Amino acid sequence: MRLYKLLSLVLICLYTTGNAQGLRSIPSEKPKLIIEIVVSQMRFDYISRYWDKFSDGGIKQIATDGTYCKNARYNYMLTQAYPGIATIATGTNPSVHGIISDKWYSRTNGEEIFAVTDDKVSTVGGSFFSGKASPKNLITSTIADELMLNSPKSKVVSIALDAGSAVLLAGHNAKGVYWLDAEKGSWVSSSYYVDTLPSWVDTLNSKGFAKLYAEKEWKAQNPIEQYEEADTASVKSPEVKQRLVDKLKRIIDGILGKPVQKNNFKQLTETPYGNLFTKDMAIAAIDGEQLGKDDAPDLLCVTFSANRQISQKYGPHSVEMEDTYLKLDKDIEHFLKYVNSTIGRENTLIIFTADQGVASTPEFLEKSKIPGGYFDPKKATILLGTYLNAVYGQGSWVTAYHEKQIYLNRRLIEDSNLNLAEFQQRVADFMVEFSGVASSVSAHTLQTSFFSNGAMVKFQNSYNQRRSGDVIINLEPGWIERNGTTTSANSPYDYDTHVPLIWYGWKMKRKSVYQVVNMNDIAPTISTILGITWPNGSLGLPLKDIVEP
Repeated sequence: MRLYKLLSLVLICLYTTGNAQGLRSIPSEKPKLIIEIVVSQMRFDYISRYWDKFSDGGIKQIATDGTYCKNARYNYMLTQAYPGIATIATGTNPSVHGIISDKWYSRTNGEEIFAVTDDKVSTVGGSFFSGKASPKNLITSTIADELMLNSPKSKVVSIALDAGSAVLLAGHNAKGVYWLDAEKGSWVSSSYYVDTLPSWVDTLNSKGFAKLYAEKEWKAQNPIEQYEEADTASVKSPEVKQRLVDKLKRIIDGILGKPVQKNNFKQLTETPYGNLFTKDMAIAAIDGEQLGKDDAPDLLCVTFSANRQISQKYGPHSVEMEDTYLKLDKDIEHFLKYVNSTIGRENTLIIFTADQGVASTPEFLEKSKIPGGYFDPKKATILLGTYLNAVYGQGSWVTAYHEKQIYLNRRLIEDSNLNLAEFQQRVADFMVEFSGVASSVSAHTLQTSFFSNGAMVKFQNSYNQRRSGDVIINLEPGWIERNGTTTSANSPYDYDTHVPLIWYGWKMKRKSVYQVVNMNDIAPTISTILGITWPNGSLGLPLKDIVEP
């Protein structure tokens, strides 16, 4: 009898323990913490390209265990970083949210407008100019704004090396928006958001990680011969390949491995250690703000923007790019372990995606006999001005060229009694004659016509009447602008628009989704999960595979 009671007690204990463990694995009704991870300029094919070299617990774990939307795309023409970030946050296109480009020309004062620059605010926690940023140019609300309006107890934190990514992914109502001061190597914010930095930010700044990472040599994670997914893979001749390998060794030991000048914190934006510092800040934010610790859902936005600078500097098929993703994978692995152990995978919804893709360099395409080339906007603009002088007489007919957009001198055109629409069309017709230009569209056409399919839809989705140029051009596939970088994005083609989109954690199933997903759909999907209002300019729809798992 005593033995029976003892066995019964043991069984009850085992059942209680097992049941408690089971309860801990049951997802919360709503995610306690939503984490948006944006890897800047991450092409869709990077995951498959580096798959065999990724660890099991990093990007591969997200892709394997999450709901993987394999046909997610941006549906507008000028695919740049800040329009992409704003689209993720607002659920609408640049034509509506207003961030048509990373920068654009102002007809009002004739100045270049950077997407988030705001001279009326001041820096909090850093050098004078580093914190002069706000979301004043973002016309619509974001998912973070709607969360704060619907759930005042919720917290929103947004982190990136650059102010643009941090500000635009958060929006207007967040209280914790931070970016790197490249002069002092500290995390800073703007008086638009806060009066003083929280103690946890000051604590992280005081640890000197920025100096440590900025002076850290960039060493290849693997032996250089193993970087077969990089450009050396296309070289068939063993002798030629060996010469390239030897050259790459010198690059790794020289340019990449060369110790940088002390206190040159801008270097962090161009090496994988900037991503490492971003990951450190994200972990500090979860701990410092106690994110995901109560019933009010919180939002953490993390942009790994060093990849953008590295990609533009070295190209998407470079050893540097491959090594960057192998190191980022380790950072993601550590971050996932921290989140799963502190918040719980069942309580955390992670959205893993990118703000844009990037084009292969024309030199790389040439090796495979694929057409491509460089378009020189400066030369094209000079020739355009000469042509307009010949047709209409001497005058400064073109005021600016920015990111495939031509801005005309409308006052001069009006004073000359010329028809603006006809003038725009003449410019559009002239520009399409340049090598590498696929199409050219006038603002008048975009304002007076409605397109339901094809490339013209993407033109319209990028066009904002108050901010866009008088003529927008599009280059042929494989062509990029010659603008001082090795490569760039900014086109409607697959390599620029097709990006990863993976939903991981919480109630997400292991699943692949192959139908087309518009990147506008992210914000309304999150809103539906949380049961809150959609961003006020949203054009997307909730993804059924996510909201009905």
